[in-house]
Amino acid sequence: MHAIMLAAGVGQRLQSNHHRPKCLLEFGGRSLLTRHCAHLAALGVDNLTICAGYAADALARALVPIAAPRVLVHCNPDFHLGSSVSLWAVRHTLLSGDDVLIMDADVLYARDILVRLVRDPAPNCFLIDRDFVPGDEPVKICLRNGRIVEFSKRVAADLRYDTIGESVGFFKFDAWHARELANLLGAYVASGRGAAPHEQALRDLALARAAHMAVVDVTGLAWIEIDFPADITRAQADVLPRLGENRAA
Repeated sequence: MHAIMLAAGVGQRLQSNHHRPKCLLEFGGRSLLTRHCAHLAALGVDNLTICAGYAADALARALVPIAAPRVLVHCNPDFHLGSSVSLWAVRHTLLSGDDVLIMDADVLYARDILVRLVRDPAPNCFLIDRDFVPGDEPVKICLRNGRIVEFSKRVAADLRYDTIGESVGFFKFDAWHARELANLLGAYVASGRGAAPHEQALRDLALARAAHMAVVDVTGLAWIEIDFPADITRAQADVLPRLGENRAA
């Protein structure tokens, strides 16, 4: 299995004078990047492709002392155009013939979240957390009879579903579906829609192939995506103490 990590963004919404990628933010004395690599290595994921952009040199330097997994950093000079362009920039991994994980780099999370994703027997998985705060910011995943019927920040008022939750931002695909995702991203870029968030291409894939997509419930496990200054505060005060650091590498 080969992991792809999206770490190219500027992180403008943090409203700070940071000069590093968000994945280098530290919690409990370890950066998000260090934590990602430790969790992947512990689960036997030997290869990681990181799509870097903003402050890519700082990210590369931070990887020097990290021995595992094997990491390839791909610097996307067009990272400012959006995450679809960034994921398209590492399409060689999507087209490699390997099963893939796709991960947002700016997430602090309990290792068990990644354990459930990697070890689930289904080859194609989304994650859902049913305990979330409604609003415009969360990417919502809606299910009807266990199948994905929506994956978006906005949900139509007349959509029929029986389960709703927030996407954690981690996904697993087999080689066939990874290739299909690459094709979708290529169509976005070719048609001038590369500025769209990569979640839109994931939505297209999920709805077109709903019968082949499993949804793994991680409700109750601690995690947070770092987008705003308040997220850093919550990560330190509420999420970090729940991670079980005494047993998680």
